[in-house]
Amino acid sequence: MSERYSLKELSALHAIARVLARSEDLKDQFQQVLAVLSDRLGMQRGMISILDHKTGEAWLDVALGMDVPAGSVIYRPGEGITGKVAQTGRPMAIADLGEETHFLDRTGARKKLDRKELAFLCVPIFHQGRVVGVLSADKLSRDVEDLGREVELLEAVAELLGKAVYFRAVEEENRRLRSMLAEARRPKTQILGRSKEIRDVLRLIDQVADTNTTVLIHGETGTGKELVAKAIHDNSPRASGPLVRVNCAAMPDTLLESELFGHEKGAFTGAVARRKGRFEEAQGGTIFLDEIGELSPIAQAKLLRVLQEREFQPLGSSRVVKVDVRVVAATNKNLEHETAHGRFRSDLYYRLNVFPIFLPPLRDRGPDILLLADYFVQKYAQLLGKTVNRISTPAIDLLMAYHWPGNVRELENCIERAVVLASGDAIEARHLPPTLQMKPMELQRRSRGTLEALVGAFERDILVEALKDARGNQAQAARLLGTTKRIVQYKVRKYGIDTRRFTDRSRPADGEETL
Repeated sequence: MSERYSLKELSALHAIARVLARSEDLKDQFQQVLAVLSDRLGMQRGMISILDHKTGEAWLDVALGMDVPAGSVIYRPGEGITGKVAQTGRPMAIADLGEETHFLDRTGARKKLDRKELAFLCVPIFHQGRVVGVLSADKLSRDVEDLGREVELLEAVAELLGKAVYFRAVEEENRRLRSMLAEARRPKTQILGRSKEIRDVLRLIDQVADTNTTVLIHGETGTGKELVAKAIHDNSPRASGPLVRVNCAAMPDTLLESELFGHEKGAFTGAVARRKGRFEEAQGGTIFLDEIGELSPIAQAKLLRVLQEREFQPLGSSRVVKVDVRVVAATNKNLEHETAHGRFRSDLYYRLNVFPIFLPPLRDRGPDILLLADYFVQKYAQLLGKTVNRISTPAIDLLMAYHWPGNVRELENCIERAVVLASGDAIEARHLPPTLQMKPMELQRRSRGTLEALVGAFERDILVEALKDARGNQAQAARLLGTTKRIVQYKVRKYGIDTRRFTDRSRPADGEETL
């Protein structure tokens, strides 16, 4: 062994073996392996790519000495040197990179370099006799005495990496399967959004849709409560039945009983024919009671009875109508507060609030604002016959900075107005309402503080949110933030964050093996 490798090379291989023996995040381990190749063996740049056995593609997982997002570079089977090595399982070594036509430099890391001064080494990574990845690195040509020996050394490193790269491929496959499963379970709905808040709402819809449980949707005006009710109905066994919407705010007490429960001919002046009520119309389906908090005390009492008994008597009739109806209600009021002050019956509240769903306001759904805006641009451009197909950067800045008190409904109205005003193919800042260009008074009065303090507070909040999502895993938090574990550790110490409070040992963190 000592004749095969120099003491320096043996020391580097030992350091790599020690790195891979630790119980750390695999991507962090790969970064450390590439750092050893660079620091101890003179490798200029390095990459570890993972092979997808279903497609035969090799996708870049970890890189050193180049600014390339993980997963953004993919080599098809046989494409370039990396693709050839992944496909054939045989190493390739290029003494003069400037003369190699198959070298793609997909990462763009060597565009400004003289490739004639570089040698490129690329070897397969095996696990149990099967290629699972590719390890590549380049080195200054003047530092390469024996190209075959350099390949042999890199193959030794690849041999040490084999098991870890295999488990990393399993990790990634698990992540993709979970993502596909989550997408497959996404209920049929017209709700747009990819934010965590909306994903949580969709998860609740998926859980409750198959049941007959009464649902109470809480949310500000314009957040899309009716869409949630429709999604619950459309994904339930009652989907083939009717969905009847009742606006409780627009229903006076004098008409409430007739509207909800129907009446017989001659039951009152003007009742010239028998009429079904909304509950009877919803038989076998779902009734959506919107703005339930606006009902008067008399109306609340009458509604409570039908919710309890699931039967009622039409106005002016002695017959009893039994109904099989799923009840979904919605409110923009704090009904718990209303109940505490005697403005809403507590017994009715508890009958309705069996399964609450809290719909977040648009200001808490930052990632969804542009998604919704783009959707409305396409919708109204088509309806109005306009050529508008994008939103300019200044307009995007205004949309993202606004607090959206009217929520999605206000956003839709703003985009419709902008499409009407736009004369070209883009919505500009001037096409948006003046309200979007004014800072809210409460924000104007808020103390600004020093720039350093504000930036620090913002940075700490972002870090805490990432640690929550990663359940205290600092390496995972670093990946979510697009930075390194070392920087996250430094910031955690700087801001005195206790990562243990985010740990949930009952569930695996994203990226941990579950199969």
